[in-house]
Amino acid sequence: MGTPKYKNVMLKLSGEMLRGNDEAIDGERLSMVAGELASLAKAGIATSVVIGGGNIFRGAKAAGWDMDRANADYMGMLATVVNGLALQGILETKYNVYCRVMTAISMQELAEPYIRRKALKHIKKGRVVIFVAGTGNPYFTTDSAASLRAREIGCDIILKATKVDGIYDKDPAVNPNAKKFDKLTYMDVISNKLNVMDATAITQCMESKIPIFVFELKQGSVLPAICGESSGTLVES
Repeated sequence: MGTPKYKNVMLKLSGEMLRGNDEAIDGERLSMVAGELASLAKAGIATSVVIGGGNIFRGAKAAGWDMDRANADYMGMLATVVNGLALQGILETKYNVYCRVMTAISMQELAEPYIRRKALKHIKKGRVVIFVAGTGNPYFTTDSAASLRAREIGCDIILKATKVDGIYDKDPAVNPNAKKFDKLTYMDVISNKLNVMDATAITQCMESKIPIFVFELKQGSVLPAICGESSGTLVES
């Protein structure tokens, strides 16, 4: 394994990364994801996480239910808290890695409120910080939360974990002729409407010059990603 190119990383996880065939949270998937986070922390990499809640509930899903969208989005935010607590539990009990769950919605019995200076202190002490409840506001995705928190705490890169090995011009699951990109600019992503992160998140990264590396999350994939030894797609200026 080579030398890590980045010292302070943000891992953006969708809730789907934890889903099994029949369960919203699959024990083996959860343990694998936690193990990847533990490998970063034990290598001395400052590690933060923003996790989605789509494996449990997605706010946009309620659009056809005659439900207020803001209310639905708050439900989705609560789903991210469940996922964050699950990751924390495995990290601390199985991998002996200290971590803190910080929430954008106050729920002091379960998690710390997000305070930037506290987050920076946790990171300085080598703890994994898991940010949940998105930005705390409806109508914003967890992609936007990841880019926002990455800016606030000075991350060197956002690692966008997916189920495919990078960004394609078409969905590779349905189009065998889809072309994979090794490198793109932020404007390439926006102008071609590539399904990487939402436009707000891409714009925030562009303004702060935070690169995004899109890669397939599997066992042993995260450390190579920050050492430049992983296939994927890099988005930068």
